[in-house]
Amino acid sequence: MLKLEEKKDAVAHEKHGPHGVNQKALRRLKNIEGQVKGIHRMVEQEKYCVDILTQISAVRAALKSVGIVILRRHIESCVSDAMQSGGAERVQIIDELMSILAKEEI
Repeated sequence: MLKLEEKKDAVAHEKHGPHGVNQKALRRLKNIEGQVKGIHRMVEQEKYCVDILTQISAVRAALKSVGIVILRRHIESCVSDAMQSGGAERVQIIDELMSILAKEEI
């Protein structure tokens, strides 16, 4: 029964604002947004191509970092819960995760 109460508390918390991990990701995404706007200006101003490519590389690395933060939360919560429940949900979540990971560079 305690497990059910913990889930209710978690759901209630989510309704009051983003989870702490999501807040961290949102801050990083806001920074990335600024970086992309900076790249846009660099292209408009015809800055040196290598400088633009360097900034693009930095944005890719930043996005990858945000993806890792979100992936960790997904594994710690959604995947963990599905593994404990077993059955079809377990298989489904593993397939879903493997599909996403197959698209990534590992």
